[in-house]
Amino acid sequence: MGGCFSKPKPVEVKVEVVLPEKEREKEEMSPNGKASPLAYKANGTTRHYHHEERPINLNPYTNPKDMVEASVCHVKDLENGQMREVDLGCGKALLIKQNGEYYAMGHKCPHYGAPLVKGVLSRGRVRCPWHGACFNIVTGDIEDFPGLDGLPKFQVKIEKERVYIRASKQALQSQRRTKVMAKCIALSNYSTAITNMLIIGAGPAGLVCAETLRQEGFSDRIVICTSEKYLPYDRSKLSKSMDSQAEQILLRSKEFFHTYDIEVLTESQVVNVDTKSKMVVFKDGFRMEYNKLLIATGSTPKTLTCKGKELDNVFTIRTPEDANRVVKLATSRNAVIVGASFLGMEVAAYLCEKAHSVSVVELENIPFKKFFGEKVGLAIMKLFESNRVKFYMQTEVSELREQEGKLKEVVLKSGKVLRADVCVIGIGASPTTGFLKQSGVTIDSKGYIPVNKMMQTNVPSVFAAGDVVTFPLTFRNNKKVNVPHWQMAHMQGRIAALNMLAQGTEINTIPYLWTAMFGKSIRYAGNGEGFDDVIIQGDIEELKFVAFYTRRAVRSLYPNSKMTSLVDQWRNDEVIAVASMNYDPIVSKVAEVMASGKAIRKRDVEMFVRHCKTGDISWLTGKGS
Repeated sequence: MGGCFSKPKPVEVKVEVVLPEKEREKEEMSPNGKASPLAYKANGTTRHYHHEERPINLNPYTNPKDMVEASVCHVKDLENGQMREVDLGCGKALLIKQNGEYYAMGHKCPHYGAPLVKGVLSRGRVRCPWHGACFNIVTGDIEDFPGLDGLPKFQVKIEKERVYIRASKQALQSQRRTKVMAKCIALSNYSTAITNMLIIGAGPAGLVCAETLRQEGFSDRIVICTSEKYLPYDRSKLSKSMDSQAEQILLRSKEFFHTYDIEVLTESQVVNVDTKSKMVVFKDGFRMEYNKLLIATGSTPKTLTCKGKELDNVFTIRTPEDANRVVKLATSRNAVIVGASFLGMEVAAYLCEKAHSVSVVELENIPFKKFFGEKVGLAIMKLFESNRVKFYMQTEVSELREQEGKLKEVVLKSGKVLRADVCVIGIGASPTTGFLKQSGVTIDSKGYIPVNKMMQTNVPSVFAAGDVVTFPLTFRNNKKVNVPHWQMAHMQGRIAALNMLAQGTEINTIPYLWTAMFGKSIRYAGNGEGFDDVIIQGDIEELKFVAFYTRRAVRSLYPNSKMTSLVDQWRNDEVIAVASMNYDPIVSKVAEVMASGKAIRKRDVEMFVRHCKTGDISWLTGKGS
């Protein structure tokens, strides 16, 4: 069995708490706000540290020469509910005023560097305008995803009606902060075949689960196993930035995993799980016992069934090597993409400037029709056509023809024959759950693992997260859904970790996704499955628009009336999703409304957009309707 790290020798366990910032007072507060010693579990036993025996805090920001203090504004310059990006001379900070109090923290989202001043401030947190990550304004902690790190928090003081910020130069430069984590200086006196927490899958769900366990003070053994040969990496970039090398898109460095004693076993595929004996079996025959198990194996790309499907230059994009080879084979040649999925369209967009020709074959008549609707799908299609992409719609591949062992033509059922030097298949994916058939874990007819809001399966000690699960989505009246989004995998991994520690935390987040094509981004929040209508504001031809997806509300506008007009029913339809191009931060604003429990009705869409343009965020407050 492969492995990133060598197998540990049996030694005594020691526990250290690593504090990346001077936040001891905050971290010492219990949930009820009273001071309490930090408690960590070592080998399953809770230990309380007294102040005199705490591990030494090696705080990199305590050097006075590293600190800077600056007056940034007058107290009257900022109203309640406002944010301002301020310059401290050696870096910038985000200054916030809410409920009469001032807060300061990093000004860029650690995920992709979005300016948070253009985001949404609501309910004690700031939501990123680009991808929806949320940060607590008091602590700087990340509360919703994507991304792994929180924001550095800075001191604010008021003197003579001036607002001053005191900050570390290093923190101003880094604009990110890793949350406090426990770790084991040496692994516990275990055999290598025994672990406390076992995580199958090294995607965002698995990684966030492992990090959350450490953040919550868990100090026993954690093992992540993956069938791939790399540490966890950003798979979403494989179709958006196809030239990227694996080392460039790693989510965490090898040193990070060593520091926090998170073991990663690479090239280690699990082929069987026995939940009664709490044992997994690897492909090479190695067996490992566990106490709690997370299944986060993601999905496997679907393939064609026609002749020629196994030719060397026919790809599903699954690894960095796949993406790199596609770019090399497509450069100055002919590329055919089968499937106008997110992956397929992103690959087509990326190859446009490199390939001689790019063709997309799709069974539907309009790309993204079921997801974005007909009008948005057509606008995207025109964008691609203006960039030399040729579409072959309402047809399928009947054969992949070869010449001297290499793909040369793609034959369509319509009779059209396309020249092809490389072919990428993007027709969807199936959950990777085949190894669970005899495990005792319930699998539905489509191969998904049903979980509750705590990400728990029918087996109490087994949890699941990411693309493999269906779960109750709160804002859709607990409808069981599968949401294969990057952001959702992060959140599900965190919720799973909290409940592996028996914290009883339920998931309550709004799905958020994005895609990038030709330098333009589409942002999307909610869950539009089964939408009845699409309300578009803005100019869709100019690709500056916002689309609201609505569905007939469960409740009537007049619940006590026997007769309700069709107009009233139409006006009362509820917004269940939103998509936009060049309309930031409206998607993040809608996501925040949904997260607060407040519904947006079809009758209110136009007014909502008008308020968002003026910066009025009053829609983001109040009780749900």
